[in-house]
Amino acid sequence: MAILVAYDGSDPAQEAVEEAISVYDDEIVLLRVLELSSGSLAAGLDLVQERIKEERDERAKELSDEMKELIDDADVEFTIETVVGQPSRAIVDYAEDHPEIDRIVIGSHGRQGVSRVLLGNVAEKVVRRSPVTVTVVR
Repeated sequence: MAILVAYDGSDPAQEAVEEAISVYDDEIVLLRVLELSSGSLAAGLDLVQERIKEERDERAKELSDEMKELIDDADVEFTIETVVGQPSRAIVDYAEDHPEIDRIVIGSHGRQGVSRVLLGNVAEKVVRRSPVTVTVVR
């Protein structure tokens, strides 16, 4: 089985990763969600795919800088996935599409400022719509 951790680089997301590592010994899937405007999606599939590749490469570097020691010390397998979409919907869809996911771990809110308020709603929506158990880390 696997644990899906919604990861956006924020402190609560890092705490969610730490919680997942400390509590579960299953595989951990770190899921990054790229939000693209509808105009960007209309620009063409190639553009979207290129953006995903660039973002995945950037985030992999960023992740290794932020969490290298944590991941290296953990005795679990990590996978990093990047998807495009509205965050709460993309997280729930990923869990629905991957039957090996049996739990979602998510921070109580995301980034600071206005987006903190918006991303706080992500956790709430995931809890309401998730097909699996959700742990919200504060």
